[in-house]
Amino acid sequence: MEETGAACERVARQALGLAGLRPGQLAAMTALARGRDVLAVMPTGSGKSAIYQVPALLLRGPTVVVSPLIALQRDQVEALRERDEEAASLDAGTSAGERRTTFESLRAGETEFLFCAPEQLARPDVVRDLAAAEPSLLVVDEAHLISSWGHDFRPDYLRLGAVAEALGRPAIAALTATAAPPVRAEIVERLGLREPVEIVQGFDRPNISLTVRRALDDPADEIVSTVAAAVAERAAPGIVYTAVRRQTGRLSGLLGEAGVRAAAYHAGLRRSERDDVHGRFMAGDLDVVVATSAFGMGIDKPDVRFVVHAEVPGSPDSYYQEIGRAGRDGEAAWAVLFYRPEDLGLQRYFTGAVPDLETLTAVAQAVADAGPGSDRRALRERTGLSSRRLTMLLDLLERAGAVRLGTRRIDPVPGSPAPHTAAELARELAGRRRDVERTRLEMMRRYAETGDCRRRFLLGYFGEQLSDPCGNCDRCRAGATGQQQEESGPFPAHARVEHRTWGSGEVIQRGEDRLTVLFDTAGYRELQLDAVLEQHLLTENPGS
Repeated sequence: MEETGAACERVARQALGLAGLRPGQLAAMTALARGRDVLAVMPTGSGKSAIYQVPALLLRGPTVVVSPLIALQRDQVEALRERDEEAASLDAGTSAGERRTTFESLRAGETEFLFCAPEQLARPDVVRDLAAAEPSLLVVDEAHLISSWGHDFRPDYLRLGAVAEALGRPAIAALTATAAPPVRAEIVERLGLREPVEIVQGFDRPNISLTVRRALDDPADEIVSTVAAAVAERAAPGIVYTAVRRQTGRLSGLLGEAGVRAAAYHAGLRRSERDDVHGRFMAGDLDVVVATSAFGMGIDKPDVRFVVHAEVPGSPDSYYQEIGRAGRDGEAAWAVLFYRPEDLGLQRYFTGAVPDLETLTAVAQAVADAGPGSDRRALRERTGLSSRRLTMLLDLLERAGAVRLGTRRIDPVPGSPAPHTAAELARELAGRRRDVERTRLEMMRRYAETGDCRRRFLLGYFGEQLSDPCGNCDRCRAGATGQQQEESGPFPAHARVEHRTWGSGEVIQRGEDRLTVLFDTAGYRELQLDAVLEQHLLTENPGS
């Protein structure tokens, strides 16, 4: 039998036309072809699609690809068909006849790739029909969405671990461009990955210039004009992100007055309006899209020259994901953040919601009253909650040990606490998550206020060390940074440590005078090195 790695290289060359493979690709392909789970964190443009397409052609059985956007699914299907590979997509608009034909083709081995959103896999009939096709590979694209730590939260991603089991537990490939250590850990946990091969390539995008403009003296009602004036000076095309919907219209209007072809985009627009803005931007008929975070996922427009944030985002995770949409052609691009400390309060508000005890108790009671084998539709009718809201609350109750979630049924856990007690435990978990989310916001504040190389700070957040200043951020251009001294002494990067209050954690960045530690349950904390040493705040756990 041909050695697996060589077989992957042969298929990549013959089927995909790849003369050579990029770092990390072959190791990920080989692991999947051998039936191993893989978590691959690789920058956009580094060939994540090839990672699953090559082993898919070597393994018997179809490949199910979970992708968050219908437009992206259709693009991927079209690209595969152009290479004479049979592929199909499934969404809410697929007719009953098309569904039947698709599943028959999958079972017959005529179609290799099926693309769908996680919401489709929430349907028991879809899971049943897919299981009958005996898939060999389940691919979760944009896998950071499975984590409530991630850039955007899609509750139906939470069910994918159970879906994998219902499909006969094929090998799983979890793919994303950006995932900090806690996001990677939660992806592994929630998908139930089994001793996964983790491929984490460099996060650095050196062609993107990083700048923070402190808008300390600009009143809130004037900052929009300041941002618009700055954007109008930039070479299009570009994206401007705002935290709230109403700002998208104001900013796009001001840009239009300045002669910039701009449009607003947010989740409150009709689907046809959003599709129109998306299509015009991709076709080059718009210079700038002013949007909330609802815009950008799946945007593969290589010539985006800038990404501007009118307010500070909620975390370095979302910030890096969004600025990564610039400069995908490798040419110079710019990421500009307008920073007002007052804007941190808005993001704290966004992360401040914790489910109320009464609603959580009602859901726990509904599950207990229904007994084993309840379904989501019945629970929605009983509680009056939306599908999205119910899914999030059930997830909390499952983590509190009160319910067990499958693809078709919801069961109370025998011997679990009473509904009120279970709700209290679930609410406590939500509160802890909120507190950790706020530590990520604090890291965003530190990025905006750092006197050091901004790229070094960002990469350190993702666990990647950069000793030399990047030379392509405003701090470096101002001559304010220098070479980071070689680490010596205790608490080097990646050391496991223990804090008497915050518990276990890992050093993710060690500067000359401070440590950044990611604690397992307390989130990101920045500590002065002198205080750590003098007060014995941390102890190293070399064996953990």
